[in-house]
Amino acid sequence: MIVRAGVVPHPPLLVPELVGGTDDDVTAVRSACLAVATRLTSAASRWVAVGSGPAGVLGPSAAGTFAGFGVDVPVRMSAAATGSPDPAMPLSALVTAWLREQAGATDVIMHVIPPDLPSEDCFALGERLAGDPAPVGLLIAGDGSHRHGDRSPGRPDDRAGPFDDAVHEALRDADAGALRALDPKLADELGAAGRAPWQVLAGAMGRGRWTADARLLVPFGVAYHLAVLDPVP
Repeated sequence: MIVRAGVVPHPPLLVPELVGGTDDDVTAVRSACLAVATRLTSAASRWVAVGSGPAGVLGPSAAGTFAGFGVDVPVRMSAAATGSPDPAMPLSALVTAWLREQAGATDVIMHVIPPDLPSEDCFALGERLAGDPAPVGLLIAGDGSHRHGDRSPGRPDDRAGPFDDAVHEALRDADAGALRALDPKLADELGAAGRAPWQVLAGAMGRGRWTADARLLVPFGVAYHLAVLDPVP
């Protein structure tokens, strides 16, 4: 049972040790992500999370490290995890584990899905996660297009703005149908790896009514979507 859902991006710049000096844009993104994670923990101390990467499920005993991003910052899926940090842990899982620690959540189970997972499979996974009777918070980790303007790490694409505006509107309006309707081919062309996780969220929302508080930040030419969604009793 999903008691609250949170949506965050997963850039490594969230981790202070990986960023030299201070930057207002970085600070704004980090603060926004921490706010979502804190609100998620206030509703549920146990999380289930979804992000993109090599397919797999990481349980509470899993641990990773940001060593591959330049600094050995270990993170764990639970405070009780005792395994050696895995340097190959996907970035979405690393950031999820880091946010769990910062927000004080007890533990998290991470479902890592391929960014090209078909929409119907994403939706079905969301339905399965929502069908678990245990009350949990659902964290969705995924970035929008990286093709926004001259600062973008990808080639600028005029379609990026309308695409991410549509994602933002779907999250703001808690519109599961609009999330489910996102075009996987367009998302792939725009480098929006969050498409698959967002469509898992659509499945978890089902046909119920939700309220939402959503933001869209676009620093560095990349769209970062943030939202907190609550089911309406």
